[in-house]
Amino acid sequence: MRFEELPTPCYVVDKELIEKNLKILNGVMQRTGAKIVLAQKAFSMTTMYPLIGKYLSGTTASGLYEARLGYEEMGKENHVFAPAYREDEIDEIISICDHIIFNSFSQLEKYKDKALKAGRKVGLRINPECSTQVGHAIYDPCSPGSRFGVTLEHFRPELLDGVSGLHFHTLCQQNSDDLETTLNAVEENFGEWLPQMEWINFGGGHHITREDYDIPRLEACIKRMQENYGLEVYLEPGEAIALNAGYLITSVLDLHQNKLDIAILDTSATCHMPDVLEMPYRPPLFGSGEVGEKPFTYRLGGQTCLTGDVIGDYSFDQPLKSGDRLVFGDMAIYTMVKNTTFNGMPLPAIAVQDKDGDCQVVQKFGYQDFKMRLA
Repeated sequence: MRFEELPTPCYVVDKELIEKNLKILNGVMQRTGAKIVLAQKAFSMTTMYPLIGKYLSGTTASGLYEARLGYEEMGKENHVFAPAYREDEIDEIISICDHIIFNSFSQLEKYKDKALKAGRKVGLRINPECSTQVGHAIYDPCSPGSRFGVTLEHFRPELLDGVSGLHFHTLCQQNSDDLETTLNAVEENFGEWLPQMEWINFGGGHHITREDYDIPRLEACIKRMQENYGLEVYLEPGEAIALNAGYLITSVLDLHQNKLDIAILDTSATCHMPDVLEMPYRPPLFGSGEVGEKPFTYRLGGQTCLTGDVIGDYSFDQPLKSGDRLVFGDMAIYTMVKNTTFNGMPLPAIAVQDKDGDCQVVQKFGYQDFKMRLA
Protein backbone atom coordinates (compact mmCIF):
# COMPACT_ATOMS: atom_id res chain seq x y z
CA MET A 1 0.00 0.00 0.00
CA ARG A 2 1.27 3.48 -0.84
CA PHE A 3 1.28 6.39 1.62
CA GLU A 4 -1.53 8.17 -0.23
CA GLU A 5 -3.72 5.06 -0.05
CA LEU A 6 -3.71 4.77 3.74
CA PRO A 7 -6.98 5.34 5.63
CA THR A 8 -7.37 8.47 7.74
CA PRO A 9 -6.72 9.20 10.45
CA CYS A 10 -3.57 7.09 10.54
CA TYR A 11 -0.26 7.20 12.35
CA VAL A 12 2.62 6.22 10.08
CA VAL A 13 6.01 5.31 11.52
CA ASP A 14 8.97 5.40 9.14
CA LYS A 15 11.14 2.38 9.86
CA GLU A 16 14.17 3.84 8.10
CA LEU A 17 14.02 7.03 10.19
CA ILE A 18 13.66 5.01 13.41
CA GLU A 19 16.78 3.07 12.48
CA LYS A 20 18.63 6.31 11.69
CA ASN A 21 17.89 7.51 15.23
CA LEU A 22 18.88 4.18 16.71
CA LYS A 23 22.24 4.25 14.95
CA ILE A 24 22.97 7.66 16.47
CA LEU A 25 22.13 6.35 19.94
CA ASN A 26 24.10 3.17 19.41
CA GLY A 27 27.09 5.28 18.38
CA VAL A 28 27.00 6.97 21.78
CA MET A 29 26.90 3.55 23.43
CA GLN A 30 29.81 2.23 21.37
CA ARG A 31 32.03 5.25 21.99
CA THR A 32 31.38 5.56 25.72
CA GLY A 33 30.28 2.16 27.02
CA ALA A 34 27.10 3.72 28.42
CA LYS A 35 23.82 1.86 28.13
CA ILE A 36 20.72 3.42 26.57
CA VAL A 37 17.26 1.98 27.16
CA LEU A 38 13.94 2.88 25.58
CA ALA A 39 11.56 4.88 27.78
CA GLN A 40 8.31 3.22 26.76
CA LYS A 41 6.20 6.09 28.08
CA ALA A 42 7.03 8.04 24.91
CA PHE A 43 7.01 5.28 22.32
CA SER A 44 5.87 1.70 22.88
CA MET A 45 5.11 0.44 19.38
CA THR A 46 5.97 -3.21 19.84
CA THR A 47 6.19 -3.80 16.09
CA MET A 48 9.44 -1.84 16.32
CA TYR A 49 10.84 -3.59 19.40
CA PRO A 50 12.90 -6.19 17.49
CA LEU A 51 14.59 -3.35 15.58
CA ILE A 52 15.09 -1.25 18.72
CA GLY A 53 16.50 -4.26 20.55
CA LYS A 54 19.22 -4.62 17.89
CA TYR A 55 20.65 -1.23 18.86
CA LEU A 56 19.70 -0.46 22.48
CA SER A 57 20.23 -2.22 25.81
CA GLY A 58 16.59 -2.68 26.75
CA THR A 59 13.57 -0.84 28.09
CA THR A 60 12.45 1.19 31.07
CA ALA A 61 8.96 1.32 32.49
CA SER A 62 6.77 3.53 34.65
CA GLY A 63 4.77 0.70 36.18
CA LEU A 64 3.73 -2.93 35.89
CA TYR A 65 2.08 -2.89 32.47
CA GLU A 66 4.97 -1.17 30.73
CA ALA A 67 7.37 -3.46 32.57
CA ARG A 68 5.48 -6.49 31.25
CA LEU A 69 5.55 -5.03 27.74
CA GLY A 70 9.32 -4.58 27.80
CA TYR A 71 9.85 -8.01 29.33
CA GLU A 72 7.59 -9.82 26.88
CA GLU A 73 8.32 -7.92 23.68
CA MET A 74 12.01 -7.02 23.91
CA GLY A 75 13.41 -9.31 26.58
CA LYS A 76 16.59 -7.37 27.33
CA GLU A 77 17.43 -5.21 30.35
CA ASN A 78 14.19 -4.11 31.99
CA HIS A 79 14.21 -1.11 34.32
CA VAL A 80 11.30 0.37 36.26
CA PHE A 81 10.61 3.54 38.23
CA ALA A 82 7.33 4.62 39.81
CA PRO A 83 6.49 7.33 42.37
CA ALA A 84 5.09 4.50 44.48
CA TYR A 85 4.52 0.78 43.96
CA ARG A 86 1.34 -1.15 44.76
CA GLU A 87 1.64 -4.06 47.18
CA ASP A 88 -0.40 -6.27 44.87
CA GLU A 89 1.98 -5.60 41.96
CA ILE A 90 5.45 -5.42 43.49
CA ASP A 91 6.12 -9.17 43.42
CA GLU A 92 5.45 -9.37 39.68
CA ILE A 93 7.51 -6.23 39.06
CA ILE A 94 10.43 -7.75 40.94
CA SER A 95 10.09 -10.98 38.98
CA ILE A 96 10.49 -9.29 35.57
CA CYS A 97 12.67 -6.20 36.19
CA ASP A 98 16.44 -6.02 36.50
CA HIS A 99 16.70 -2.52 37.99
CA ILE A 100 14.02 -1.32 40.42
CA ILE A 101 14.22 2.36 41.30
CA PHE A 102 12.43 3.76 44.33
CA ASN A 103 11.18 7.30 44.75
CA SER A 104 11.52 7.58 48.54
CA PHE A 105 13.25 6.03 51.50
CA SER A 106 9.92 4.76 52.79
CA GLN A 107 9.34 2.80 49.57
CA LEU A 108 12.95 1.65 49.68
CA GLU A 109 12.58 0.32 53.23
CA LYS A 110 9.31 -1.36 52.37
CA TYR A 111 10.46 -3.32 49.31
CA LYS A 112 14.26 -3.31 49.21
CA ASP A 113 14.79 -6.67 50.89
CA LYS A 114 12.41 -8.41 48.48
CA ALA A 115 14.19 -6.94 45.50
CA LEU A 116 17.67 -7.78 46.78
CA LYS A 117 16.65 -11.33 47.66
CA ALA A 118 15.55 -11.78 44.04
CA GLY A 119 18.95 -10.56 42.86
CA ARG A 120 17.71 -7.25 41.48
CA LYS A 121 19.62 -3.99 41.30
CA VAL A 122 18.08 -1.43 43.65
CA GLY A 123 18.18 2.28 42.90
CA LEU A 124 16.96 5.50 44.48
CA ARG A 125 15.69 8.54 42.60
CA ILE A 126 17.23 11.80 43.73
CA ASN A 127 16.03 15.34 43.09
CA PRO A 128 18.95 17.74 42.56
CA GLU A 129 16.52 20.70 42.70
CA CYS A 130 18.01 22.12 39.53
CA SER A 131 15.40 23.37 37.08
CA THR A 132 16.72 23.98 33.57
CA GLN A 133 13.38 24.31 31.79
CA VAL A 134 11.52 27.48 30.90
CA GLY A 135 7.75 27.67 30.57
CA HIS A 136 6.88 23.99 30.92
CA ALA A 137 6.41 23.41 34.65
CA ILE A 138 4.09 20.49 33.93
CA TYR A 139 7.15 18.62 32.61
CA ASP A 140 9.69 19.85 35.17
CA PRO A 141 10.51 17.18 37.78
CA CYS A 142 12.54 19.77 39.72
CA SER A 143 9.74 22.31 40.03
CA PRO A 144 8.88 23.36 43.61
CA GLY A 145 6.72 20.76 45.29
CA SER A 146 7.59 18.06 42.77
CA ARG A 147 6.69 14.54 43.87
CA PHE A 148 9.73 13.06 42.12
CA GLY A 149 12.90 12.07 43.93
CA VAL A 150 14.52 12.63 47.30
CA THR A 151 15.95 16.10 47.92
CA LEU A 152 19.14 16.65 49.89
CA GLU A 153 17.11 17.93 52.85
CA HIS A 154 15.40 14.55 53.16
CA PHE A 155 18.32 12.34 52.14
CA ARG A 156 19.12 9.56 54.64
CA PRO A 157 22.52 8.03 53.88
CA GLU A 158 22.21 5.59 56.77
CA LEU A 159 19.53 3.78 54.72
CA LEU A 160 21.63 3.33 51.56
CA ASP A 161 22.73 -0.21 52.36
CA GLY A 162 21.82 -2.36 49.37
CA VAL A 163 21.31 0.61 47.05
CA SER A 164 23.65 0.21 44.08
CA GLY A 165 22.61 3.19 41.97
CA LEU A 166 21.16 6.67 41.90
CA HIS A 167 18.68 7.95 39.32
CA PHE A 168 17.71 11.46 38.33
CA HIS A 169 15.43 12.72 35.59
CA THR A 170 15.20 16.48 35.17
CA LEU A 171 15.07 17.19 31.43
CA CYS A 172 12.41 17.44 28.72
CA GLN A 173 13.38 17.86 25.06
CA GLN A 174 16.69 19.45 26.07
CA ASN A 175 20.30 19.59 24.97
CA SER A 176 23.38 18.32 26.77
CA ASP A 177 24.33 21.71 28.21
CA ASP A 178 21.35 21.33 30.54
CA LEU A 179 22.50 17.82 31.42
CA GLU A 180 25.92 19.25 32.31
CA THR A 181 24.27 21.87 34.54
CA THR A 182 22.25 19.14 36.21
CA LEU A 183 25.31 16.96 36.78
CA ASN A 184 26.98 19.87 38.55
CA ALA A 185 24.02 20.03 40.94
CA VAL A 186 24.01 16.25 41.41
CA GLU A 187 27.69 16.30 42.37
CA GLU A 188 27.24 19.29 44.64
CA ASN A 189 24.30 17.77 46.51
CA PHE A 190 24.99 14.03 46.37
CA GLY A 191 28.63 13.71 45.29
CA GLU A 192 29.86 12.25 48.58
CA TRP A 193 27.71 9.15 48.05
CA LEU A 194 28.57 8.54 44.39
CA PRO A 195 31.78 6.58 45.12
CA GLN A 196 29.78 3.89 46.93
CA MET A 197 27.45 3.38 43.95
CA GLU A 198 27.84 1.00 41.00
CA TRP A 199 25.71 2.88 38.47
CA ILE A 200 23.95 6.14 37.77
CA ASN A 201 20.92 6.76 35.56
CA PHE A 202 20.68 10.13 33.79
CA GLY A 203 16.96 9.61 33.10
CA GLY A 204 15.33 10.87 29.92
CA GLY A 205 14.49 14.11 28.16
CA HIS A 206 17.74 14.04 26.13
CA HIS A 207 17.01 15.06 22.51
CA ILE A 208 20.08 13.18 21.32
CA THR A 209 18.83 12.61 17.76
CA ARG A 210 17.92 16.26 17.16
CA GLU A 211 20.11 17.93 14.53
CA ASP A 212 21.53 20.57 16.87
CA TYR A 213 22.15 18.23 19.81
CA ASP A 214 25.69 18.44 21.23
CA ILE A 215 26.69 14.77 21.35
CA PRO A 216 30.37 15.40 22.31
CA ARG A 217 29.20 17.27 25.41
CA LEU A 218 26.88 14.37 26.30
CA GLU A 219 29.73 11.91 25.93
CA ALA A 220 31.93 14.11 28.13
CA CYS A 221 29.22 14.01 30.82
CA ILE A 222 29.11 10.23 30.59
CA LYS A 223 32.87 9.86 30.81
CA ARG A 224 32.99 12.28 33.74
CA MET A 225 30.86 9.91 35.84
CA GLN A 226 32.77 6.87 34.63
CA GLU A 227 36.22 8.28 35.28
CA ASN A 228 35.54 10.21 38.49
CA TYR A 229 33.42 7.61 40.26
CA GLY A 230 33.76 4.33 38.32
CA LEU A 231 30.05 4.31 37.58
CA GLU A 232 28.17 2.47 34.88
CA VAL A 233 26.00 5.06 33.13
CA TYR A 234 22.44 4.59 31.88
CA LEU A 235 20.29 6.93 29.82
CA GLU A 236 16.61 6.34 29.15
CA PRO A 237 15.38 8.64 26.36
CA GLY A 238 11.99 8.03 24.81
CA GLU A 239 11.50 10.80 22.28
CA ALA A 240 15.00 10.45 20.84
CA ILE A 241 14.20 6.96 19.54
CA ALA A 242 11.27 8.09 17.39
CA LEU A 243 11.96 11.82 17.02
CA ASN A 244 10.77 13.11 13.62
CA ALA A 245 10.10 9.53 12.52
CA GLY A 246 6.31 9.49 12.41
CA TYR A 247 3.36 11.17 10.74
CA LEU A 248 -0.35 11.59 11.32
CA ILE A 249 -2.43 11.62 8.14
CA THR A 250 -5.83 13.27 8.36
CA SER A 251 -8.60 14.38 6.01
CA VAL A 252 -10.57 17.61 5.83
CA LEU A 253 -14.24 16.88 6.57
CA ASP A 254 -15.75 20.34 6.31
CA LEU A 255 -15.00 24.05 6.08
CA HIS A 256 -16.52 26.54 8.52
CA GLN A 257 -16.38 30.31 8.98
CA ASN A 258 -16.49 32.38 12.19
CA LYS A 259 -14.40 35.55 11.82
CA LEU A 260 -11.76 33.30 10.24
CA ASP A 261 -11.68 30.21 8.05
CA ILE A 262 -11.89 26.92 9.95
CA ALA A 263 -11.25 23.39 8.71
CA ILE A 264 -12.73 20.42 10.59
CA LEU A 265 -10.50 17.35 10.39
CA ASP A 266 -11.12 13.67 11.09
CA THR A 267 -8.40 13.78 13.76
CA SER A 268 -8.35 15.54 17.12
CA ALA A 269 -5.78 17.43 19.16
CA THR A 270 -7.24 16.26 22.48
CA CYS A 271 -7.66 12.62 21.41
CA HIS A 272 -4.82 11.93 19.00
CA MET A 273 -2.09 14.51 19.68
CA PRO A 274 -2.67 15.58 23.31
CA ASP A 275 0.75 17.21 23.73
CA VAL A 276 -0.47 19.92 21.34
CA LEU A 277 -2.72 21.08 24.18
CA GLU A 278 -0.59 20.01 27.17
CA MET A 279 2.82 21.33 26.12
CA PRO A 280 1.41 23.36 24.27
CA TYR A 281 2.94 23.44 20.80
CA ARG A 282 2.09 23.81 17.13
CA PRO A 283 2.90 20.57 15.28
CA PRO A 284 4.66 20.71 11.92
CA LEU A 285 2.35 20.32 8.91
CA PHE A 286 3.81 19.49 5.53
CA GLY A 287 3.12 22.03 2.78
CA SER A 288 1.90 24.72 5.15
CA GLY A 289 3.19 28.03 6.47
CA GLU A 290 2.77 30.36 9.40
CA VAL A 291 -0.34 32.53 9.64
CA GLY A 292 -0.36 34.91 6.68
CA GLU A 293 2.79 33.43 5.14
CA LYS A 294 0.76 31.81 2.36
CA PRO A 295 -2.43 33.20 0.79
CA PHE A 296 -5.02 31.05 2.60
CA THR A 297 -5.02 30.71 6.40
CA TYR A 298 -7.17 28.23 8.32
CA ARG A 299 -7.67 27.19 11.91
CA LEU A 300 -7.53 23.39 12.05
CA GLY A 301 -9.79 21.71 14.57
CA GLY A 302 -11.10 18.30 15.52
CA GLN A 303 -14.52 16.66 15.63
CA THR A 304 -14.97 16.58 19.40
CA CYS A 305 -17.23 18.82 21.48
CA LEU A 306 -14.25 20.34 23.30
CA THR A 307 -14.08 24.00 22.28
CA GLY A 308 -10.31 23.94 22.65
CA ASP A 309 -9.86 20.96 20.35
CA VAL A 310 -7.76 23.10 18.02
CA ILE A 311 -4.51 21.96 16.45
CA GLY A 312 -3.41 25.41 15.31
CA ASP A 313 -3.54 28.05 12.60
CA TYR A 314 -1.80 27.32 9.28
CA SER A 315 -1.60 28.90 5.86
CA PHE A 316 -1.70 27.18 2.46
CA ASP A 317 -0.98 27.94 -1.18
CA GLN A 318 -4.48 26.87 -2.24
CA PRO A 319 -7.88 26.92 -0.49
CA LEU A 320 -8.65 23.74 1.44
CA LYS A 321 -11.58 21.62 0.39
CA SER A 322 -13.40 18.60 1.81
CA GLY A 323 -11.42 15.44 1.17
CA ASP A 324 -8.00 17.08 1.19
CA ARG A 325 -5.40 15.04 3.05
CA LEU A 326 -3.02 16.75 5.47
CA VAL A 327 0.12 15.24 6.99
CA PHE A 328 1.44 16.29 10.39
CA GLY A 329 5.05 15.54 11.27
CA ASP A 330 6.77 14.23 14.42
CA MET A 331 3.71 12.20 15.34
CA ALA A 332 5.27 8.98 16.69
CA ILE A 333 6.16 10.22 20.18
CA TYR A 334 3.56 10.78 22.90
CA THR A 335 0.71 10.13 20.45
CA MET A 336 -0.17 6.42 20.35
CA VAL A 337 0.75 6.07 24.02
CA LYS A 338 -1.53 8.95 25.13
CA ASN A 339 -4.45 8.91 22.70
CA THR A 340 -8.04 8.51 23.91
CA THR A 341 -11.52 7.75 22.62
CA PHE A 342 -13.08 10.82 24.26
CA ASN A 343 -16.42 11.66 22.62
CA GLY A 344 -16.32 8.27 20.92
CA MET A 345 -13.56 9.42 18.57
CA PRO A 346 -12.12 6.48 16.64
CA LEU A 347 -8.46 5.80 17.27
CA PRO A 348 -6.18 6.28 14.24
CA ALA A 349 -4.91 3.20 12.46
CA ILE A 350 -1.17 2.49 12.81
CA ALA A 351 1.05 1.81 9.81
CA VAL A 352 4.75 1.19 9.14
CA GLN A 353 6.51 2.64 6.11
CA ASP A 354 9.60 0.86 4.75
CA LYS A 355 12.57 2.36 2.94
CA ASP A 356 10.88 1.89 -0.44
CA GLY A 357 7.83 3.89 0.65
CA ASP A 358 5.57 0.87 0.95
CA CYS A 359 3.19 1.01 3.91
CA GLN A 360 1.65 -1.78 5.94
CA VAL A 361 -1.23 -1.19 8.33
CA VAL A 362 -0.28 -3.08 11.49
CA GLN A 363 -3.22 -2.10 13.69
CA LYS A 364 -6.81 -0.95 13.16
CA PHE A 365 -9.36 0.12 15.76
CA GLY A 366 -13.12 0.21 15.82
CA TYR A 367 -16.21 0.59 17.98
CA GLN A 368 -15.28 -2.29 20.29
CA ASP A 369 -12.06 -0.53 21.27
CA PHE A 370 -14.20 2.36 22.50
CA LYS A 371 -16.86 0.20 24.14
CA MET A 372 -14.49 -2.18 25.94
CA ARG A 373 -13.22 0.62 28.19
CA LEU A 374 -16.71 1.36 29.49
CA ALA A 375 -18.87 -0.57 31.94
